Amino acid sequence: MQKLRQHPILILLVANLIIGLTTFRSYGLAWDEPLFYDYGEALKYAYTPSNWVSGEFDVAQSFGSSGSDHANRGPAYLLVALPLLSFLKPLGLDSASAWHLVNFLTFTLGVYLLYRLASKWMKKESALAAAALFAFQPLLWGHAFINPKDIPFLTFFLGSIVFGFEMIDAWKANLQSINLPIYQPFGVAQGKLPVTNLLLASFFLGIATSIRILAPFAGILVALYALVQGVKLRDIFKYPLIWLYAVLSLVIMFATWPYLWLDPLKKFVEVFVFMSDNPTQLNVLFAGHNYQAGEVPRRYFPVLLAYTLTEPTYFLIAFGVLRSLWNSNSKQRLTLAILLAWFAVPVAYILLRRPAMYDGYRHFLFILPPLFIFVGFAFEFLFDWLEQRLQKPRTLSSALENAGYALRPERQSPYKNTDSTQRWKLAFALCVLAFGIIPLVQLHPYQYAYYNSFAGGVGGAFRNYETEYWLTCYRESVLDLNQLAEPGAQLFVRREPYIAAYYADSDIAIRDFRTEGKEIQSGDYYLVNTRSNEDLKFLRDQPAVIEVSRLGAVFCVVKQVP
Repeated sequence: MQKLRQHPILILLVANLIIGLTTFRSYGLAWDEPLFYDYGEALKYAYTPSNWVSGEFDVAQSFGSSGSDHANRGPAYLLVALPLLSFLKPLGLDSASAWHLVNFLTFTLGVYLLYRLASKWMKKESALAAAALFAFQPLLWGHAFINPKDIPFLTFFLGSIVFGFEMIDAWKANLQSINLPIYQPFGVAQGKLPVTNLLLASFFLGIATSIRILAPFAGILVALYALVQGVKLRDIFKYPLIWLYAVLSLVIMFATWPYLWLDPLKKFVEVFVFMSDNPTQLNVLFAGHNYQAGEVPRRYFPVLLAYTLTEPTYFLIAFGVLRSLWNSNSKQRLTLAILLAWFAVPVAYILLRRPAMYDGYRHFLFILPPLFIFVGFAFEFLFDWLEQRLQKPRTLSSALENAGYALRPERQSPYKNTDSTQRWKLAFALCVLAFGIIPLVQLHPYQYAYYNSFAGGVGGAFRNYETEYWLTCYRESVLDLNQLAEPGAQLFVRREPYIAAYYADSDIAIRDFRTEGKEIQSGDYYLVNTRSNEDLKFLRDQPAVIEVSRLGAVFCVVKQVP
């Protein structure tokens, strides 16, 4: 019990793990997963020493069957996850389920890191409430299992900030302990280098940069934090700590990204230019209209951001920003400004540069954590307010007792016990969390398709915005078809048939509708996802024999050709 009081985040982490361990098998493969995991398997070639000395080493063989699509996406997360995956598979887990569990564990690490960062500026109970609200966002919870790209990037970017800030704090404390000014050049050489902090900060930044080229932005935020802590701009690159941090991060990035081995500088610039625009030809359903991903309106991101977090979150963010800035000294305001920049700079890039956007704003999930830190400031104020309000009757009781008028037991304040105050705080937090927990249950396992009541809920967003855009409903559809279809049945899949094939019984033939659609015959089955309203293009008026839906939104249908 004492350990839980000292580390209340353990309660949330254990709850997360229990829920995750009992549900991870329910999630279907997503569109992006199979080829990306194949990339991970192919990477083993690049890290096998015997291949290096064979005389025929070709790093391109480590890019997998989708090299043209994935080689320029850093594979660091795959490399970090593979040892854990190799431990899980012998336990009887299929590949998809094993990866989904590893992805969820990565997200859970991100929840802990958010709590750890928030705890720098607020009480642990407030940081815990903020971390819980973050964890139980349906959008994030759904992606936590099926997204091996954006959730790991969120976690490692967040870790870069957490351990980068802690590295600066440890370094500053060390200089102060030996009475050196914070701005003295090479002063750290006269004290103890914060090795653990340095290694963690460099590791997370290096891995994050390998995952996505935007990660050096975290290093810039850490440098800004150093300036706020007293490092002078003219001296920032004179410190061995800063140079070691940069060099180690680059070494880790290079070591975990075989694509760069071909020509490090040229390939890095090539990836940076390519990813800054993120070109794609995907259709995107937005506000009832289909757009090309590079042509979505400027309001795309603001609208989806307003529609995909739980309702109380927005009010808590706004209140937390105003309250924290109002109630801080100038130095803390500068630190909070760094957190705001973490969110605001990418948003400015989105609105001004207008890169191609699709699949909601999953590529920018990494900018959400600072918003939830400000949620923590709102919880801090509200918890303090509750405590003060609940303690007022106790103050009156104490005054009367001091005056010689002891109250009878039945007249004494019900809030005298601090446990009662804690229960009221817990009740308030649970009311806020319920806005996310209820949809988590209702939408399972499609939580990432969530829309709040501002959009009319998931049912209101259906046919107007993308809901289950990653085809994970193929799993439920095909498993149901396995029970319904006769042996030898043919299932024509409108797109990405390899996902359906993963779940189909061996006596069901999976066909690609886009290349083999002319061969479809009476009695054959047709599977289509409702992304971009594709289900309205073929057999539109034919009733579905299988329908996967939640809360008024249809995600997948299986129809039989008449």
